[in-house]
Amino acid sequence: MMSESEEHGSLLEKINDKIHEYKHSSSSSDSDDDKKSKKSKKKKLFGRKHPLHHVLGGGKAADLVLWRDKQTSGSILAGVTVIWLLFEGIGYHLLTFLCHTLIVFLTVWFVWSNAASFVNRSPPKFPEVILSEVQCLKIAHIARKEINEAFYTLRNVASGKDLKTYVTTVAILWFISIIGSCFSFLTLSYTIFLMAYTLPMLYEKYEDQVDVVGEKALIEIKKQYKVIDAKLLSKIPMLSEKKQH
Repeated sequence: MMSESEEHGSLLEKINDKIHEYKHSSSSSDSDDDKKSKKSKKKKLFGRKHPLHHVLGGGKAADLVLWRDKQTSGSILAGVTVIWLLFEGIGYHLLTFLCHTLIVFLTVWFVWSNAASFVNRSPPKFPEVILSEVQCLKIAHIARKEINEAFYTLRNVASGKDLKTYVTTVAILWFISIIGSCFSFLTLSYTIFLMAYTLPMLYEKYEDQVDVVGEKALIEIKKQYKVIDAKLLSKIPMLSEKKQH
């Protein structure tokens, strides 16, 4: 039999152990909360506040670009790659490709429609594609708006009122012209598609690392711009007068 003092001592030890366990669990939970708060306070690239899926529209297109369904996304990428190889590698022409595709499609549909009567099945129904007047007007309205904005931007650049915008536009066009001289239009289009179709998925996968590197790069770009502004742009009379006003 244990004495009363020994029982009292063992009880105090158990109470102390429970207190230490509680303090350890509370401190670990606090550290987890601190980590979560720090993670939530991390700056996103370009000041983004919403998830990438929401920024891309949050629909089926966003699911495809972010490879939510890997089989479907992979099939689209493989199809576009095959078409690029046909045109760029084999030297297939666009008009020839369209004609051959229509020939195969119409032949399969024609044979299927005639063979259906021999096997006692209903012939396939050709899909009826009819563009309504509302849809055509909506497309025309969107195109008209984009074209007007493009002309408005070009007019502002050519007006001579904003030298900074003019220099930026010329630099971008010059850079695009260099890229265009190195690649064909088809290869350039395929490269742009490949980047737009894979980079968002890779960014979402390595989001934290990319955000840190991107923030450092933006800070460095701003520093370099300040140096150029102090040494070159501020000495141009047109820009210096605008800053004074």
